Amino acid sequence: MTNPVLVEVLRGAVVESGHRGAVSVFDADGKPVWELGDTARPVFPRSAVKAIQALPLVESGAADAYGFGDRELALACASHSGQPAHAELADAMLAKAGLDRTALECGAHWPMDHDATVALARTGGVPNPLHNNCSGKHAGFLCTCVHTGIAHRGYVKAGHAFQELVRDAMQAVTGAAHDVDHCGTDGCSIPTYAVPLKNFALGFARMATGAGFEPVRAKAAKRLFSACMAEPFLVAGTGRADVALMQAAPGRIFVKTGAEGVYCAAVPELGLGIALKCDDGAGRAAEAMTAAVLAKLLRADEALAAKLIEQANPAIESRIGAKVGSLRPTAALS
Repeated sequence: MTNPVLVEVLRGAVVESGHRGAVSVFDADGKPVWELGDTARPVFPRSAVKAIQALPLVESGAADAYGFGDRELALACASHSGQPAHAELADAMLAKAGLDRTALECGAHWPMDHDATVALARTGGVPNPLHNNCSGKHAGFLCTCVHTGIAHRGYVKAGHAFQELVRDAMQAVTGAAHDVDHCGTDGCSIPTYAVPLKNFALGFARMATGAGFEPVRAKAAKRLFSACMAEPFLVAGTGRADVALMQAAPGRIFVKTGAEGVYCAAVPELGLGIALKCDDGAGRAAEAMTAAVLAKLLRADEALAAKLIEQANPAIESRIGAKVGSLRPTAALS
């Protein structure tokens, strides 16, 4: 199946590029509510599923043992921009478990935030693992290991006891097998598994409602989603789409980006989970797709839908700040 063009890129009034993709919206009972394209094709979710990967942090009691609140839990689900507030909080989380940044096995990269990179370089600094966009997630992993008595060295490797906890959570929540034949390695060195896109939509509907979960998991899922919606800056960073989308309707929308044009989202008040993939991996198109899907699902709230539609049609500017084009969702998403 060839996926439809879901987002067009205009320069002036002329379509310059098109982005194909697939969208899946499910309710928590396993019913497809809206699907476009090939939603049965396995995709790697990448960072879009960090909230599911954070379940062991809460379910094990580690989060409570270390006194973690919304800020820490949001960072545990984050792909953050490496700004000082992000790096400092990840460091503080590790300290609660008696660890420091040398325990992180995610690797280092320059902050995703331009100003943070400039400030670090200006002082002669170099990036360390705390600046990695996944350091909050890994801090949560390490805290869980220490609290539960799992030896943490090598915690990123497939087959490690902690990664088995994560894999078990992913399988249970999505209802899809996470097997070795569909396993790859994510950018932060942990295993990532390709499963049908629609299973991620189902999983996020379950996370949003707790349907089919034991009480401990339902409570943990609600707590993680609530933390992210309360602290969207810590989930992403300044100027990021995740922040803008969650701030458009505080406490009503959960979204999480992943690499290569993947997004997962949920609308708890509707009991719906969303998963989408831009075929060519373009993040800008995936952001527009997500805003458009949310606008359609929340169209009964006209003021909110208008905000989301605006985010689904971002301007393209020249180097001097003049509007020279825009992105626009196609009729398939309207």
